[in-house]
Amino acid sequence: MSFLPPAPDCPKCPRLCGFREANRQHYPTFFNAPVPSFGELNAEFLVVGLAPGLKGANKTGRPFTGDYAGIILYASLLKFKFAQGDYKESREDGLTLVNCRITNAVRCVPPENKPELAEIKTCNEFLKREIAAMPRLKLILSLGLISHNAVLRATGHKAAFAKFRHGAIHKLTDKIVLLDSYHCSRYNINTGMLTPAMFDDIVDRARALLR
Repeated sequence: MSFLPPAPDCPKCPRLCGFREANRQHYPTFFNAPVPSFGELNAEFLVVGLAPGLKGANKTGRPFTGDYAGIILYASLLKFKFAQGDYKESREDGLTLVNCRITNAVRCVPPENKPELAEIKTCNEFLKREIAAMPRLKLILSLGLISHNAVLRATGHKAAFAKFRHGAIHKLTDKIVLLDSYHCSRYNINTGMLTPAMFDDIVDRARALLR
């Protein structure tokens, strides 16, 4: 199955469209469009976050790039050989992913970083198509509860199928496994809910599951 990402002027979520247009006025140099996934469709490993940050991925046009969470995520991906190069918070930094792809449950930046339920459901069609278009996919890493539930929906499961828990592993299909982690956000790191070492453990576990 081929995968078509959201168009730059995707009209499906009126609130997000309005916010996007306002951002184009306030931040004309920003990307200000649905942020495309990063990495190849033939990867075995898919990382699913929540949504672009206003002055992070919405600015740079690459998932987690410029967001505080990207510092944690890309450092760990580099450490465990899922990425090569140097992460410099720019799409032009030359960083490449290795057997890994990164996307978000919601492709457009939401006000206050909080997408509404209807927006999460609407954008889920893109995640569903993306997963279906990854022929070698074996492992999905969900960062946070919203991502976890979005992955369940995209793979045809109800929320009750698998409860979110940091470090939990759920078998979604005969070929695909879901691994849960707290989101590597600034809030979670600052409060100690998640530490860089804890996140490294998750990515190391992902590496082991793909062996």
